[in-house]
Amino acid sequence: MSKERISFEGKNYSHRCQLLFPLAKIVFLAVVLSSILPNADAFDPLDPFGNITIKWDVMSWTPDGYLAVVAMHNFQMYRHIMSPGWTLGWNWPKKEVIWSIVGAETTEQGDCSKFKGNVPYCCKKDPVLVDLLPGVPYNQQFSNCCKGGVLASWGEDPSESVSSFQISVGLAGTSNKTVKLPKNFTLLGPGPGYTCGPAKIVPSTVFLSPDHRRKTQAMMTWNVTCTYSQFLASKYPKCCVSFSTFYNDTITSCPSCACGCSHKHNCIMGDDEKLKKKGINTPRKDNEPLLQCTHHMCPIRVHWHVKLNYKDYWRVKIAITNFNYRLNHTQWTLVLQHPNLNNVTQVFSFNYKPLAPYQSINDTGMFYGMKFYNDLLMEAGPSGNVQSEVLMQKDKNTFTLKSGWGFPRRVYFNGDECKLPPPDSYPILPNSAEKGPFKFSSTAICTILIIFVTW
Repeated sequence: MSKERISFEGKNYSHRCQLLFPLAKIVFLAVVLSSILPNADAFDPLDPFGNITIKWDVMSWTPDGYLAVVAMHNFQMYRHIMSPGWTLGWNWPKKEVIWSIVGAETTEQGDCSKFKGNVPYCCKKDPVLVDLLPGVPYNQQFSNCCKGGVLASWGEDPSESVSSFQISVGLAGTSNKTVKLPKNFTLLGPGPGYTCGPAKIVPSTVFLSPDHRRKTQAMMTWNVTCTYSQFLASKYPKCCVSFSTFYNDTITSCPSCACGCSHKHNCIMGDDEKLKKKGINTPRKDNEPLLQCTHHMCPIRVHWHVKLNYKDYWRVKIAITNFNYRLNHTQWTLVLQHPNLNNVTQVFSFNYKPLAPYQSINDTGMFYGMKFYNDLLMEAGPSGNVQSEVLMQKDKNTFTLKSGWGFPRRVYFNGDECKLPPPDSYPILPNSAEKGPFKFSSTAICTILIIFVTW
C-alpha cells in the first residue's frame, strides 16, 4: 500500500508541476516586460488620478450652431505645462466652422473661399488652437486665458492650473439632439506624451451668480480626458540622479548615457568660447536642446547628499542642476519617494507638500520653488541650479544608513521619472556588514577543515 501511495503521490506531484510551469513562465514574462517597459502605459503610481480634463459647456444656441466655453483643467498633482504652452486640436464630425474665438487662436484659418460676406474665423476640418500671450488687448481676453499656454500643476497652484476660452461654432447642430461632438482630440503639453479619449456627455455644469443666490446651468456639457505617458513622450529619461554622503568619499554619479547619447555629437563643454556668443541661450522652434557635455548627457541632474546624522534627526541636501543652455524651467517641481518623508521637520529654501496617493502610505512629497526667489531654474551655467536642505525626524524602528535606505526610491522632475544609479553602486557605511554574499564564520571554517582532514 505504501509503495502504491508513494507512486500515486509522485504522479500527482508531476501533474501539478506540469500545470505550474506554464503559469510560472507567464508570471516571469510579465515581470520582465514590466521592467523593460516601466512607462508603457499612462498610469502613474505616484499620481494615479492625474489627468487633464477639457470641458465644453454650451452656453447658448445660435441660429446655425452654439456658443461654448472650453476650459482645460490640469488635475495632475506635479506635472505642469511649461512654455511654449499647450496646443489643442480636434476633428469636426461634419462641416462645422469657427465663427469667432475669445481667449485663444487657431494656428491656421483654412480655406474659407466658399463664404461670401461674413467669413468665418477658421474653416479647417482639424483646427489647432493655442493660448494667447500675456498683454493682448482687453477685448481679446477671456477668464483664465492669455498665459502663453502655461498651466501650473494642481498640487502646486490650483488657481493657475486652468485655462479657458470662448468659441462660437457654426454649421453645427442647434439643440442637444442635433449637435455632434468633436472627435480625435490631441493635446501637446508642449511636446508629445498625452493621449486623449473620446468626448463624453456629462451632466450640465451648474453656475452660481456672484451673490450665490441664483443657479444657472449650461445647455449641454461634454468632457474629454487626456492622460500622460512618459514612454510616449520620450524614448529616454530626461533627468538622472546622483548620490553622496558624509560617511563615504565615494560619489555615485548618474549612469553613463542615462538619457541617451544622441546629443553627444553636438554638445558643448562648460568652458567653450562659443558660450560667449550672443543668442546661444535662445530656444529653437524645434526645441532642440544644447547640452553641456557630460557622461550622462541628461538635461537635468538631481543630487541627493546625506549631510548630517543627529541623535533624533538627519539632514539631506538636494541640488538640481540644469545642463541645457537653451531652456530654463519655470514653476519646476521635484517629487521624491522615501519612507522618512512621513516625518519632515523643516525644508529650508523650497516649498514642500506631502503627496499621499494612497492614504495609508505617506512616503511621497513634492518640492517646488518659492515664488520670485527660486521658482525659476535658469539655463545651464553659473546660475543653472537650485538647492535646499531637508531635516527629517528619525523613526527609531526603521531608520538606518545601511543597505541604501537613506536614498530615495523614486525621483521625478517636472513629472518625468529620473534614472537612478544601480543599487550596488550606492555609497556604503565604512566597515559595514554589506559584504559579499559568501561569508563564513571562523567556527564554520574550522569545522570544514576538521571534516576535510578526518575524511
